[in-house]
Amino acid sequence: MDALAGRIRACWSGLPELEPLEIDPELEAISGSLDGEALFIRNELRRCRGLRKLHLETARLGAGLQILHCVFFPDPRFDLPVFGADIVAGRGVVSAAIADLSPVGGALPVSIAGPLAALPPFTYSQERELPDWGSIFSPFVRFVRPVDGAEESQFIEEVDRFLTVLGLACHSAKPQASNHPLTLARHAGQLSYCRQQKRNDKTRRVLEKAFNPQWADRYIEELLFDDPLMG
Repeated sequence: MDALAGRIRACWSGLPELEPLEIDPELEAISGSLDGEALFIRNELRRCRGLRKLHLETARLGAGLQILHCVFFPDPRFDLPVFGADIVAGRGVVSAAIADLSPVGGALPVSIAGPLAALPPFTYSQERELPDWGSIFSPFVRFVRPVDGAEESQFIEEVDRFLTVLGLACHSAKPQASNHPLTLARHAGQLSYCRQQKRNDKTRRVLEKAFNPQWADRYIEELLFDDPLMG
């Protein structure tokens, strides 16, 4: 988890017009407990040209479970995808690792799909099946269970590939008007992405158990998967 978080932060530095994004101090560093074990969550927010919110969440439960959740949400005026990456690890074993550049306008823009298609594919010993709400992902989505250190390092390199392609697209993408039909369509697509992600009930159940349902709703609706027009 630390290696992947470090790589993501390093990729931030190459994004155009990068700047901090304000976060409620109550949501920046969070402590709680779950089943008698200490839970700690850290959230980092940035934004840049073309991307309205870069969110990196790292969480630790006791001495075992570690979770990384990262989403880069595009400004709907730009024809850019959502970047997402998640890993779940416990006691030295990564049980799930997923990364993708997901379209919000019906299909990935050529500036994204072309470079991704040109990359030689990575292979993993254990591919995982996408959840039933996985229609939001692109054909390039990677969902695996790395079996050793080599595959873990390979997954980090794959995330780096995604972020490099996205970063180059951010530099070259041109914004459209806020009321342009394609902007409105991308806004609707981003809302659909968030609705599908919120179908993952595991996140809500953990937050409700560690804190309370009202706090979980606020965390999910305001921080994890917010409406881009409400920011």
